[in-house]
Amino acid sequence: MPIRKIIFSIFFNSTLFLTLVIAIQNSSNKSKVNFLINKTIDLPISFIIGVSFISGSFIGNFLTSNNDFQNKKSS
Repeated sequence: MPIRKIIFSIFFNSTLFLTLVIAIQNSSNKSKVNFLINKTIDLPISFIIGVSFISGSFIGNFLTSNNDFQNKKSS
């Protein structure tokens, strides 16, 4: 079952990302993301927030799937 959850998560988050990219076309508020070494180009703020949400959703789902797999393995 963890494989099914991961595939669903990839499909769902990819759909959210495509919707995000389509919806952002006319966004005018832009900002840069500061990494430790470099800064990014000007990106729409809604894109930064959306990608943060989608990556958090994917990582959270992956971690819970991994935890479920380890619990079934130890039983």
